Amino acid sequence: MSLDDTSLAYAMHGAALVVAEVMAGRNLNEALAGLWRRWPGLPSGQRGAMQDMAYGALRRFGRDDFHLSRLMQKPPAAPVRALLLVALARLAARPDEVHTVVDQAVEAAGAMPHGKYKALVNGVLRNFLRRRAELETAAGQDEAARWQHPGWWIARLRSDYAGEWQSILEAGNARPPMTLRVNRRRATETDFLARLRSEGIEACPIEGGALRLARPLPVERLPGFAEGLCSVQDAAAQRAAALLDVHDGQRVLDACAAPGGKTAHVLERAAVEMLALDADAGRAVRISENLLRLGLAARVAVADCRETAAWWDGRAFDRILADLPCSASGVVRRHPDIKWLRRESDIARFARTQAGILDALWRVLAPGGKLLYVTCSLFPEENERQVAAFAAGQEDCMRLPAAGAPGLQLLPNEEHDGFFYALLEKQA
Repeated sequence: MSLDDTSLAYAMHGAALVVAEVMAGRNLNEALAGLWRRWPGLPSGQRGAMQDMAYGALRRFGRDDFHLSRLMQKPPAAPVRALLLVALARLAARPDEVHTVVDQAVEAAGAMPHGKYKALVNGVLRNFLRRRAELETAAGQDEAARWQHPGWWIARLRSDYAGEWQSILEAGNARPPMTLRVNRRRATETDFLARLRSEGIEACPIEGGALRLARPLPVERLPGFAEGLCSVQDAAAQRAAALLDVHDGQRVLDACAAPGGKTAHVLERAAVEMLALDADAGRAVRISENLLRLGLAARVAVADCRETAAWWDGRAFDRILADLPCSASGVVRRHPDIKWLRRESDIARFARTQAGILDALWRVLAPGGKLLYVTCSLFPEENERQVAAFAAGQEDCMRLPAAGAPGLQLLPNEEHDGFFYALLEKQA
């Protein structure tokens, strides 16, 4: 059965294909990119609808998969399960469109091999609607269903953030804000804010010079985006350039730079000699593309920053930005697949990688130079404990205040994502 490519059923079908791939272990961004390659002629509206529904289903996975476990005696085939998750999330988001959502989900099931799942999808969704109050009550008594995070994740946050764990989990399930960084080489925040408002785009300034939009919109609608007047960057991520304390003429390394947002921000603030590294060749291309759009220049190289013999010319760096691989537990509302793809054992693995990178980067930092340690994690093993252990093991390492604290742990809220910062100085 073929579907009308302008219909809700078609969008649900596409979203379900993406969700099924994530359930099989694939990264959400990669799954979406693969779908766009397979369906290159998608209208922008349908592409946006598929992406929105895939994100919604993954944000609610803990709750809606709980519902399915109560509605079905055994797990259905992966494509059916994914479609049901998309449909349940759509029912939660559009309670006034119940009949349309069920009807279109059944139509989408008809596009599956042999169309044999239409009756199953129809029956499960109608049974859910009949038992909705009962199921929601039961979900409220199950931690993973209530908070829509894995149990181990909830336990860690409860232990590490006794007073904030619930608000952290709620933030992780919310839609993220869309925040802009103004390219100071081409405009001021005040002038750009006025331009946004003149074009009917509501925004407000927040701490650090970021501009938060009242409503997200495609970058194509941002005035001057193509000309490099602004970039999309979370407000917490925008703290890095200021904390690194860069000055004109310095030699700076961005050690894990892709996609280049922090690299560009440093260059917007100071005329420095910048080397931007990333181990992923595909992602390194994005650094160059972003710099070109913004009218900035840096040397971009593909290399593992731990393998210094492959890229270092022997000249020490005055500043190093070390935005390290981590669990990304502070940005799950932007990447809801992370909650379900991560395993608790991954935390120790990331911590080992971070320790190895720190050891390598410290060797190429000049005496008197500063290294800014950054993660988008909330877990102390990747943050404060990691930095404390490193500083204790280096006689020439001194911790400097980061925004007035030894370590700056930003928790996700309505203005920004969760990030951690620590500033280290190499003693002469």
